[in-house]
Amino acid sequence: MNSGNRPRAFLVITGSELVRGDRADRNGPWLARELLRLGFEPARIQIVGDREEELEEALRDGLRADLCVVSGGLGPTHDDRTVELLAHAAGLSLRLDDGLHGEIGDVSRRFAERTGRPYADFEHGVRKQATIPEGAFILGLAGTAPGLVLQTSRAVVVVLPGPPGELQRLWPFALESEPVRALLASTQPPERRFLRFFGTTESAVAKALAAAGGDGDGVEATVCARDFEIHVDLLVEPGAEARADELTKGLLEPLGRYLFAETDASVAELVLDACRDRGLTLATAESCTGGMIAERLTAVPGASDVFVGSVVAYADEVKARELGVSRNVLAQHGAVSAETAAAMAAGVREQLGADVAVSVTGIAGPDGGTDAKPVGLVYLHAEAPGGGRGAEFQFPGDRDSIRRRATVTALHLVRRVLESP
Repeated sequence: MNSGNRPRAFLVITGSELVRGDRADRNGPWLARELLRLGFEPARIQIVGDREEELEEALRDGLRADLCVVSGGLGPTHDDRTVELLAHAAGLSLRLDDGLHGEIGDVSRRFAERTGRPYADFEHGVRKQATIPEGAFILGLAGTAPGLVLQTSRAVVVVLPGPPGELQRLWPFALESEPVRALLASTQPPERRFLRFFGTTESAVAKALAAAGGDGDGVEATVCARDFEIHVDLLVEPGAEARADELTKGLLEPLGRYLFAETDASVAELVLDACRDRGLTLATAESCTGGMIAERLTAVPGASDVFVGSVVAYADEVKARELGVSRNVLAQHGAVSAETAAAMAAGVREQLGADVAVSVTGIAGPDGGTDAKPVGLVYLHAEAPGGGRGAEFQFPGDRDSIRRRATVTALHLVRRVLESP
């Protein structure tokens, strides 16, 4: 089976707040990864606001796929139109489901009691949410919003709530529903291979991929620059394993020294795993990144058995008082220097009792740069029981870009120190 033969999936992500840019879409990328893993071809992610004509048009487009997954617009208010517009687009009538009406009503009554409001305030919304397309399968409730699965003449439609946690909680129930299970029976998930590079460019990886013959013949390759790393994903159809091996070899011959992982794990996960495997604890000392390295580490579930804490030492006084950076070092070399970075790493390691530490100090801009120390100058230092390593970088870009580059590079510096013999 090649990608053209996989069942096609369209994602319709609703919400005017997404279109306006007030909130970023988290559901589309999460669902796309899930569908790819299951053997679907995520053909389109469409983000659409709450305007009736635009939402119905997007839903009609979605109904042309094998699977259409819709998120959002299931609430009790006037602008939550997903269900009624889906029914209209599919040519189906709506009905009040008595069981669902009672279940949503019970939730709403409890809420009314807690808030001291009359249940009558909620009854219209309860009826609205309990009114579903004829033939729809009910997945369960997230709050008062019901997840639904619907078999239309062309597509299987999964309707899920907009909040990511609620969507992800109901998703497994959608996979267990009979219409989706029938689709899954026709899929054969491709093998996925991952190559993660750091220190090279997207163009260099693209050039190596072309020199290796490019994708095709059952192998689909995507190259993506993400967080200043270059991610290569290979989708390998059954029977194309040898071609995938050739392509991987062709990429690694010129780029092997930049390869840091052949899994989809983040560098923060790799650092934590490396510390865990060695029985080491980790701390960070941050100036210009303001805690961003610690945030990346603590975003990983289970980080607490390795990561002990961080000191965000923005002012020189804090560097001296909390991290023990010598005032002579600060006076002679400045807060942005290799010497200060090394002292910050040593200081946080001692202060927090960590085995491994990484520090960062730099000038993120847009102001504060000089001819000698321009905006984008960053010093890093990683210290471990086996020794330490410092690094100096001149990062391009705006303040946010410089801070994010420094964060990712600091994690890679720790990884390299831990990998050193």
